[in-house]
Amino acid sequence: MEDKVKHIGVVLFPEVEELDTIGPWEVLSYWTRTHPEDDYTVSCLSASGGLVRCAKGLVVQADYSYGDAPAYEVLVYPGGRGTRPSLQDQAQLDWVRRQRSEVPLMTSVCTGSLVYAAAGLLSGRSATTHWRSLDLLAELDPTILVRSDERFVDDGDIITSAGISAGIDMALHLVNRLAGVERAREVRRGIQYDPAPPV
Repeated sequence: MEDKVKHIGVVLFPEVEELDTIGPWEVLSYWTRTHPEDDYTVSCLSASGGLVRCAKGLVVQADYSYGDAPAYEVLVYPGGRGTRPSLQDQAQLDWVRRQRSEVPLMTSVCTGSLVYAAAGLLSGRSATTHWRSLDLLAELDPTILVRSDERFVDDGDIITSAGISAGIDMALHLVNRLAGVERAREVRRGIQYDPAPPV
């Protein structure tokens, strides 16, 4: 029944990194569409809704604005160049803080964790980000226990992941947490995610 469906939201913003968004989306949408009996669904949201231009030119459509989005069980905050203005944007940081008080599980990909740090969500916690931004993560909040060698860091109700493709690993871990290891393995097989870099 619709009323028991749990919502997963992927945040969009101008200059968001494409794979930070589409990688987790692929994992989560494959899972939720293939197994509706698990009672999860995934959607995208942005501040005003509508079309959003990503860092490398891809244009994607947000399903919701911040104002009309459903209550989320999980939030995925991607990274990209567009995170930098948010570090000084008090309205956006306040919105992130409100999500922390309402959303049971907050996750990030790449430099999305910088926004969480700027909003004070990572104080005294273990976290990671893109390797080029590890120093900035520590600078934003020196109490963060920066985990530079991890693809993702699960710190209970906050999960952060390293750069770009690590978001796929984080999303598979998320499926594992929410629906079990066999479901996560099925999703991995379904999207044929079996990294073997050619170079």
